[in-house]
Amino acid sequence: MPVRRLLRLVRRYWHALVRRARRTAAPARRAWRRSLQARVITITLVASSLLVGGFGWFVADRSAKILLNRAQDEVEAQMRTKVDYAFHQLTVHRQVFDPKLPSTMRATVDHLADGNPAENGGAIVTLRAAEYPDLKPVSSTNVDLSQLITPGLVKAVAGRGGEYQQIRTAEVGGVQTKFLVSGSPVPTSFGHVELYYLVPLTTEDRAANQIRTTVLVTGLTLVLLLGIVAALVTRLVVTPVRDAARTAQRLSAGLLDQRMKVSGEDELALLAASFNQMAANLQRQIVRLEEMSRLQRRFTSDVSHELRTPLTTVRMAADLIFTEREEFDPAVARSAELLQAELDRFESLLTDLLEISRFDAGFAALDAEHADLVPIVQRVTERLSGLAERVGVTIEVRLPDSPVIAEVDPRRVERILRNLVGNAVEHGEGKPVEVTLACDDAAVAVTVRDYGVGLKPGEERLVFNRFWRADPSRARQTGGTGLGLSISVEDARLHGGWLEAWGSQGGGAQFRLTLPVRSGDRLVAAPLPLIPRDREPVPEAADSPGASPVSEAGSPTVDSGEASGPATAGDPAGVAG
Repeated sequence: MPVRRLLRLVRRYWHALVRRARRTAAPARRAWRRSLQARVITITLVASSLLVGGFGWFVADRSAKILLNRAQDEVEAQMRTKVDYAFHQLTVHRQVFDPKLPSTMRATVDHLADGNPAENGGAIVTLRAAEYPDLKPVSSTNVDLSQLITPGLVKAVAGRGGEYQQIRTAEVGGVQTKFLVSGSPVPTSFGHVELYYLVPLTTEDRAANQIRTTVLVTGLTLVLLLGIVAALVTRLVVTPVRDAARTAQRLSAGLLDQRMKVSGEDELALLAASFNQMAANLQRQIVRLEEMSRLQRRFTSDVSHELRTPLTTVRMAADLIFTEREEFDPAVARSAELLQAELDRFESLLTDLLEISRFDAGFAALDAEHADLVPIVQRVTERLSGLAERVGVTIEVRLPDSPVIAEVDPRRVERILRNLVGNAVEHGEGKPVEVTLACDDAAVAVTVRDYGVGLKPGEERLVFNRFWRADPSRARQTGGTGLGLSISVEDARLHGGWLEAWGSQGGGAQFRLTLPVRSGDRLVAAPLPLIPRDREPVPEAADSPGASPVSEAGSPTVDSGEASGPATAGDPAGVAG
């Protein structure tokens, strides 16, 4: 138990440390992601640091080796001279027990030491006789040389009879000093002794340190200068790009008169000139399209209004003929009935065109009030019950027990539901139509589900287009105009809500209307899933060929009960036509 608690404590502190490190590094990560100049400068500094560091290490290492090799060559040359001198001084003694031999060795060492004591940074000379223990070593200094002249070196020089070198460090005069220790045998008449020449490498170490310091300072200066050069160069390139980005943002915001400053004749100037030409062409095209759209909207509105007067006259005449149809021949009476039906459809089409023209012109206004959606849903289903009975469709309504109060425009909501339920009845293929109402604290939702022909893959994108029909050859039962769903989309958007579609070929379709409870609030989720629960894909069959939910731009965030990717018309980016 204590071990488990300790592990939890360690894990908690580790997570806290990671979070703190992420928060600390967040500005750097943000600058790395958003700034091209910062990335270029950082990469330049890192790459140049690695290159300069590697080159500096190589130069410093080679310089130190050159200095050491030069010192070794000088020591070898001096060593040969000193061995020859010692040979001529010691060879006069025929026996190792000659009483004058120690004094000769002392005089030889003093001469070879050149009078420069080791305590003052000079070399050390010592004569030893490993084969004759009774013959005491003679040295030019009183310093303990056991750390410099190792038993291995003594064995190599005395036993193998060759010249050997090694580098050792010892404390001489209270200072740690590095020595180049060279040893060589000196032949005499009674055998041989060993001459050791210890040269301090203080000068070489000082020179090597100076070289390293110079290389380090030069490298840091070079890296800093490279960073400054990279910053200046990238600034020359990035500044026009930033200007282009800011100009593009202003253009996207509707400021079509924004242009880039053109200076010079290089590639960046060519980019700025091309960008300005593109912006000018885009401005002309947008202005032309806006003018064409304005003329088209005005033409539609004018034609719709101008048709009102003749339509009223024709309607009066048609009503009179329809009232007296019992007195006409059967063929004429049938013609009067057809005329009445087509006039009803024409009048409905004209009303829809007028409504569309108001949406296009931006004159549509929301007359919001606090209303109960339960009676609105009941009223819509009651009015369409006659049509449902004629086509053999049963409308099943699922309403909450308590009132559903929301700030909506009742007339527009009723029109949306009338279009959705009417389409479901028409395409229901005689199967039941389910209307469900639900709400939460932020949103209300109404789903209309049918089990008819459904929608083919990709048709969720087209169902809200004006005058679009899933099957143009189908006979209409309701005499629709083809503008109902388009108007419903605009009504939903006017509320700040969503109108979404889901369909499966042969499995029916479901439409979902989601509205905020309070007018002006932003929707983030819906209280009802878009995909029916009986059609929700399981993990093994998530890509079944029958279902075809498709995602459009501006698709809203929905609850976990639905699959991602429904076609939506609740956002302007998600509405075609």
